[in-house]
Amino acid sequence: MSTDAQAGGGAAGQGGAAAVRIVIADDQATVRQGLELLLGGLKDVEVLASAANGEEALELVERHAPDAILLDLHMPVLDGIATTKRLAAEHPQVAIVILTTYADDSSVLEALRAGARSYLTKDADRSDIAGALHAAVRGLSVLDPGVQARLLAAAAAPSAPAAEPAAEPAGLPDGLTRREAEILGMIARGMTNGEIAEALFLSGHTIKTHINRIFTKTGSRDRMAAAQYAKDHGLA
Repeated sequence: MSTDAQAGGGAAGQGGAAAVRIVIADDQATVRQGLELLLGGLKDVEVLASAANGEEALELVERHAPDAILLDLHMPVLDGIATTKRLAAEHPQVAIVILTTYADDSSVLEALRAGARSYLTKDADRSDIAGALHAAVRGLSVLDPGVQARLLAAAAAPSAPAAEPAAEPAGLPDGLTRREAEILGMIARGMTNGEIAEALFLSGHTIKTHINRIFTKTGSRDRMAAAQYAKDHGLA
C-alpha cells in the first residue's frame, strides 16, 4: 500500500479519533451488503448509507454529508467518473475513494483527474480500505500496489501522438456507460476481444466483463445481435 503525503486536514482518523463517516456506492447488491458488513464491524468506520448508482450516491451525500465515499467506477445511470466529477464540484469536502474491479490505466488516470483521492481494487482487505478512507479524509492519497505499478508503467511508456477525443454520445440507451458504448461500437466494427483489449489497453478479462454487461443491458444473445443493436442506436 502506497501513501502519498499531501497537505491535509480532516477530523476523522485512526488511533482513537472519531470514526470516519462514509457512503458506499456500488451497483451490485451483494458487493454493497458485503462492504456494509465488512466495514460496519469496525470501530473507526461508520457506514451511513449505500447507493446502487451515481445519482443515488449524490443524493445520499447531499442528505448525510459524509466524510468520504467509497465509489465503484462502473455503475448505471451515472458512472463513477461522472459521479466523481460532480462530487468534486458540488461536495469538495467529501473524500473520494475508488474501489473497483478494474485497475487499467485509463480508468485510474481518469478517476484521479476527476477528483478521486485514492484508488483500490476489490481484492483489498478491510484494513486497507479503512486505512485508505482515513488517509483520504486527512488529505492523503492511497493507491493499490497494482494500480501504482500500472501508473508508473504508463508514465514510463513512450508517449503516443494525441488523438482527437471522440464525441461523447448523448443519452446512452439502457444504462450503457461510455466505455460500454465504446466497446459496443468496436464489436459492431467486427473487432475481436483481443483487438479491443489491445486498442483500449485493457486486459482480456476486463473486456469479457464489459461485454457480458453489454449483452445483459442490451438483451443481446451474441455479438451479431449486439452489433445490430449498436447500429440501431447510432453507436456503430
